[in-house]
Amino acid sequence: MSETYRTFIALPLSEQIHAQLDDVQRDLRRVCPEGCVRWVKPDSIHLTIFFLGDVLVSRIDPIRAALVAVARNISPFPYTVRSLGAFPNLKRPRVIWVGVGDPSGRLAVLHQAVNEAIANVGFTPEDRPFSPHLTLGRVNRRAARNDVRRLGEALADAKRIAIDLGEDQAQEIVLFRSILKSTGAEYTPLATFSLGV
Repeated sequence: MSETYRTFIALPLSEQIHAQLDDVQRDLRRVCPEGCVRWVKPDSIHLTIFFLGDVLVSRIDPIRAALVAVARNISPFPYTVRSLGAFPNLKRPRVIWVGVGDPSGRLAVLHQAVNEAIANVGFTPEDRPFSPHLTLGRVNRRAARNDVRRLGEALADAKRIAIDLGEDQAQEIVLFRSILKSTGAEYTPLATFSLGV
């Protein structure tokens, strides 16, 4: 059987944003039911542009080549990090996130360029709308229904507090390998591409 890597394409975050996300998680832990959420390690949080899934190792080089062209054609740009939310919604939270704003419109352009480049090397493009966000945690599948309800209420209360972590700068895209472990996913960069170079 040929070896595969679980891979995705993402924007890394600045240390400042990582530190602020750590603070947000700490505040949420105080009000969320104990053990209800599996929190993402703050220094592992990133802005996913495209999730590739399990990819044959032989297909990594064509992906790299496609991303070189994407990065070269898009200059660094700012984006904002603010607001708290959950998928599918706050009443039935499964994924807790902080939203990402795209005032310049270039994040959407980057996503579309990656989508097209990946399609050109044989991957199915994403057809759902791009919803940029930073995942803070995932609700445990075995969480009691009452705990999930209480979690939703806590998140709704927390959402009323203005979460505005300011601006970050997109300067590079990274092709990551994700290794699933009992302690959570571990991410290893396979290749980094500086924007505008």
